[in-house]
Amino acid sequence: MVTVKLFGMTKSLAGNQGSLSIPMTNGRRVKDLVQLLDGSYPQIGELIHKKKVLVSVNQDIAHEETEIKDGDEIALLPPFAGGAMEDIDESQFVRVQRENFSIDRELDRVRSRSKRIGGIATFLGIARDRSKGRDVDGITFEYYEGMAQKKLREIRERALKDFDILELLIIHRYGEITIGENIVLIIAGAEHRAEAFRACKWAIDELKQITPIWKLEHTPEGEVWVEEHP
Repeated sequence: MVTVKLFGMTKSLAGNQGSLSIPMTNGRRVKDLVQLLDGSYPQIGELIHKKKVLVSVNQDIAHEETEIKDGDEIALLPPFAGGAMEDIDESQFVRVQRENFSIDRELDRVRSRSKRIGGIATFLGIARDRSKGRDVDGITFEYYEGMAQKKLREIRERALKDFDILELLIIHRYGEITIGENIVLIIAGAEHRAEAFRACKWAIDELKQITPIWKLEHTPEGEVWVEEHP
């Protein structure tokens, strides 16, 4: 049995209880505790998966593999009043836009989300002048307004839940793109590089599968809609 201290919104979500007593019999790590919270207090569990609530063990921020021992002081930490973990304008991290973007500025945007970020993985898609044996003079992207942004938000939310990362940014441009220009940017920030790489790769692969964005290649022989995404 472990005691978990609650503060702020987590206290409200648990019926104004200041603490929870939780039996841990099938595991002694933070991820096991979160799994139990998912079952008994799903709203709190969801906030933990989204990194809006942190778990601390003995007054240090813990990760999912942190071991919990008898007598450890465990607490759930909602966003601080000082603003270090404030709700963000999600549109700053998920955007479909016509204009180009600054890679350095977007890296700083992700980096500023948490001082726990120790590894950042980046994917940058660029317009190339050759595709499937054809010369390409330029590209035009069309997108389904509203649905495209919704799907990108879903990708970000799933990445934050399914991977051990602290932030994910996705930007995709639309309109006419000249050869050599930026098209899409994905940045994943995590404590460690492995999860950042995994989340970044998954996000671009998923984007290609579910986001209603279409690519028209302009070639010397005419215009060609691209139907698959290698």
